[in-house]
Amino acid sequence: MALPYDHLIVAAGATHSYFGHDEWQPYAPGLKTLDDAFEIRRRILLAFEAAEKEPDAARRDSWLTFVVIGGGPTGVEMAGTLAEIACFTLPGEFRRIDPSHARIILLEGGPRLLQAMPEELGRRARDQLEELGVEVCLGAMVTAIGADRVQVKPSSGTVSPADSHAIASRCVIWAAGVAASPLGAQLARAVAATVDRAGRVVVEPDLTLPGHPEINVIGDLAAARSFAPGQKPKPVPGVSPAAKQMGRAAAANILARLGGRAPRAFRYRDYGNLATIGRNAAVVDLMSPLGRFKFSGYPAWLFWLFAHIYFLIGFRNRIVVLIDWASAYWSRQRYARIIADIDTPAEPASAVRP
Repeated sequence: MALPYDHLIVAAGATHSYFGHDEWQPYAPGLKTLDDAFEIRRRILLAFEAAEKEPDAARRDSWLTFVVIGGGPTGVEMAGTLAEIACFTLPGEFRRIDPSHARIILLEGGPRLLQAMPEELGRRARDQLEELGVEVCLGAMVTAIGADRVQVKPSSGTVSPADSHAIASRCVIWAAGVAASPLGAQLARAVAATVDRAGRVVVEPDLTLPGHPEINVIGDLAAARSFAPGQKPKPVPGVSPAAKQMGRAAAANILARLGGRAPRAFRYRDYGNLATIGRNAAVVDLMSPLGRFKFSGYPAWLFWLFAHIYFLIGFRNRIVVLIDWASAYWSRQRYARIIADIDTPAEPASAVRP
């Protein structure tokens, strides 16, 4: 089906990147869409259910070992959430297992967590995760992922086969790599544009495609640069504030063209970064006219909470979310435990023991 247009804004976002190992995807789902979230929740809950029914101690331990790959904001939040679910939400709901004995492992190939933030906040994030019982492994490079194990080796230095080791786990979550939507490559081929190594479309300063001022590419699909007065152009990070600013800039430039005015080069305004870890635990790197503020712990968690509520659309949504979060905070309960496709095993069918 062909759709005519006068101006086109393409914002297809990003997908998971397994660094050339797409065969890992069935064993380690990522978190980019609502469907991904449902699938991860299903696997986590079914892992506890499988551990409850498993008579073999070694296999039971593998069901209760959860591995999160990637130490960015998504991986840090996922590891903290898993630890809270295991320690505070599920205890008392099983007869044979104690969910609080679950092992949560966070693997990061780099030397520290949250590499887009200052090193000090990365250390604080690690401390807060370890207080929750998460095992943080830095400099850990994943070399293989299977139905029941993750193979890991040191990411630097001379590595021998003896340095590699396996982690027995049947629930692995991928939070390490991001690639642009395949739509970017299709668009580039159609209009003779170029893409970078991550598959993002290289755009002009005003976020349009070379030779096609009627087509705007924004968000994670765009390899955009920020043009601030008196500064060299800088790459725009793939974060949601940047995507929202690009959306506003693209709309303003379209209106400018319709009014006969020249479009403006995009300028990204960095207001800082937030990462939540768990209950009363977060880190904040805030940019303000008064300077840079870095803080963590309970104050950072409150700041993250109110910042997210503020950016919700509609007063009613803000109130509902605030009440829901308050209930979860005081009760330590998470009531969204619906498991879809209950007959489907929590691991690929080929790996299920007969």
